[in-house]
Amino acid sequence: MLYAAYQAQADLMQPLRVAGQSLYEALSAWSGGECGVVPHLMAGAELLSRAGLSHVRPSYGIDRVAINGREVAVAEEAVMATPFGTLLRFAKDDPTPQPKMLVVAPLSGHFATLLRGTVRTLLHDHDVYITDWHNARDVPVMAGRFDFEDYVDHVVGFLEAIGPGAHVLAVCQPCVQVLAAVAVMAEADHPAQPRSMTLMAGPVDVRINPTRVNALATERPISWFEKRMIATVPWGFRGAGRRVYPGFLQLASFMAMNSGRHRGQHLDLYFHLVRGEAERAGEIKAFYDEYFSVLDLTGEFYIDTVRMVFQEAQLAAGTLRHRGRPVDPRAIRHTALLTIEGERDDICGLGQTAAAHDLCTGLRPHRKRHHMQAGVGHYGVFSGRRWEAQVYPIVRNLTLSSS
Repeated sequence: MLYAAYQAQADLMQPLRVAGQSLYEALSAWSGGECGVVPHLMAGAELLSRAGLSHVRPSYGIDRVAINGREVAVAEEAVMATPFGTLLRFAKDDPTPQPKMLVVAPLSGHFATLLRGTVRTLLHDHDVYITDWHNARDVPVMAGRFDFEDYVDHVVGFLEAIGPGAHVLAVCQPCVQVLAAVAVMAEADHPAQPRSMTLMAGPVDVRINPTRVNALATERPISWFEKRMIATVPWGFRGAGRRVYPGFLQLASFMAMNSGRHRGQHLDLYFHLVRGEAERAGEIKAFYDEYFSVLDLTGEFYIDTVRMVFQEAQLAAGTLRHRGRPVDPRAIRHTALLTIEGERDDICGLGQTAAAHDLCTGLRPHRKRHHMQAGVGHYGVFSGRRWEAQVYPIVRNLTLSSS
């Protein structure tokens, strides 16, 4: 009923959004648009036309990148695909060999396009691939389940498809799955185990310096999440009947954590539109175009993540198993480790990612490095000016020295 109610409300809002767009276009065409109350009406109409969520993956928008001072074309190539995700390569029109980097995106309510800035920066010095996760509400029930173990299997399978000698970089939530995948590959002496592993702002051990996000995941029993947070995709979608954790619920929880900031941003957007400040308005619109594009998770993956990562911290506690076998990070001996945290991260507390070093005791000290980026929150670790100028050079140096 929850998902059906949301969809009914979204359908009812659609005529209002269309009306807002029509009003905006009509006022834009009117020669008196610069006078009096008209700019306010136009700003209000545009905001109304934007009042809704998207469930379609936005474009990465990366068609060119600078390499050694010259621009080269970039094209997206699907290397392999499953019902739940595509291994996407950003192929450059340049024969120069570069280290292969798999970017593992979080599966937490947004599309992998949230990392376009991360990818764009990495492309200068790397042959970049990304886990382009699919929206669970578009995956037919007959495709089966997708849980925590399946995520780990996807990481292993994608590294196999890329081939030996690759590097892997995990952002946020999948730091746990990536560390588990590399441990599984190391235990099996897999030829495609990566040469380096970068874990950025991820919940390797949430018992350390817990945040509000950690508290929300642990203050209720897992049965509460199963009853309150899992919904059935309604008829009319390819995934009808699938049990999912809806992206709109995840977005609502994110926005509730910073509701004042989001209200302020939309108020700023309104006045930028009124004053004709197109560039500043465009920056806010671009952010929310991405932020309001939501992706549903399979119900089993969400419940596994809450229980195994946030409530029981199984990897850090040494109780995590994969396909019936213990996951032992001590088996990792040939994959260099870099962990990165943000000083002001209120989602993943300081020390939670660095805990990976205590687990990977099979690595010699010179193959481990930790970086705490001063002055940034969660998103500043992998996007923005400090990511480009201060964090990325450390990642680049690791891959170059490990290749």
